[in-house]
Amino acid sequence: MSTPAFDTITMFGADWCRDCVRTKRQLDQLGVEYTYVDLVADPAAADVAKEISGRMNIPVVVYPDASHHVEPSNADVEAKLRELSLI
Repeated sequence: MSTPAFDTITMFGADWCRDCVRTKRQLDQLGVEYTYVDLVADPAAADVAKEISGRMNIPVVVYPDASHHVEPSNADVEAKLRELSLI
């Protein structure tokens, strides 16, 4: 994985990460389409996530406007999705 597609949401995460599981569940429940990058299956993608966020924390959620959140709350994700008219 070199870079996320900026015409969709890309989420970098791992199944052992509670915040990742929570954010993934929220996106699923809201019916939002996104690309999930599993950092367990693709460890090299962690470098991409770090390059985007400047941090080692996950999840990293990249939005179509090229902005991103690191370890966002559900409220942060929902506000951004509303701002982008995705929900």
